[in-house]
Amino acid sequence: MGKTVTTYLIDGDPKGTQYAFISNKICQMFVVPRSNLAYLNTQEKLQKPAFYILLGEDEATKPQAYIGETENFRERVKDHDNKKAFWQKALIFVSKDADMTKADVQYLEHKAIAEAKKANAFVLSDNKQTPKAPNLPEYQQDSMDEFFEDVKFLASFIGCNIFDISQPKTEHIFYAKGRDYNAKGFYSSSGFTVLKGSVVAKSMTPSFNWKEKRTIMLQEYTILEGDNLIMTSDKTFTSPSTAADFCLGRSANGWTIWKDKDGNTLDSVYRKQLE
Repeated sequence: MGKTVTTYLIDGDPKGTQYAFISNKICQMFVVPRSNLAYLNTQEKLQKPAFYILLGEDEATKPQAYIGETENFRERVKDHDNKKAFWQKALIFVSKDADMTKADVQYLEHKAIAEAKKANAFVLSDNKQTPKAPNLPEYQQDSMDEFFEDVKFLASFIGCNIFDISQPKTEHIFYAKGRDYNAKGFYSSSGFTVLKGSVVAKSMTPSFNWKEKRTIMLQEYTILEGDNLIMTSDKTFTSPSTAADFCLGRSANGWTIWKDKDGNTLDSVYRKQLE
């Protein structure tokens, strides 16, 4: 089912200040770079209860984020500007219609932290604990659950995959098997996802060109069980070959390495489907 998303670039810059919303929905997302916090003074909506995400970069293998809620984002962000060095922009979610309550945004924060930790795509070092959900009437929980689905959609719409958990189709599972690896995953619009439980190679060839990064990723995504390195969560890579490189510990052509249960390569299933 199609959706219409309206996006307005405040300063005409696709990477600058903007807001977006889905037609016939109440969720509105503001994207405000740290360099333009003065914009908050012009928006009364951002001086009321809001749910927000601070986005930045981390020196390891994942970007960093902080998830929070506030009764007044303009005032709350002053503290973040003084105390949190990592972030470059804020995603602020408010209602286009009636204002949300403190309990509403606390509920959104609870759901968001839980789902972001499950997705495991961002470092959430400042969100060590998942807060308890506030007591909301059942009808309001339903409303906020629907609101949160729109939060996830709008975040993904601008390329923020903090909540993205790709769902594999059984018939599209691909495998890479060798002496010291036994991995499986699937291909989607997000890239190639290596699934939890996959066995990846411990060693790397001398010519492998991202040893340091892979070593860090092994620490973050695997656990040693006996002689095997086992993936403890799903991990989506930008391409099938990068996923294969990670699993094999050497450079590999993912389009031919990954094969389905019938022996068909990823290349024959996807890249040649128009022939």
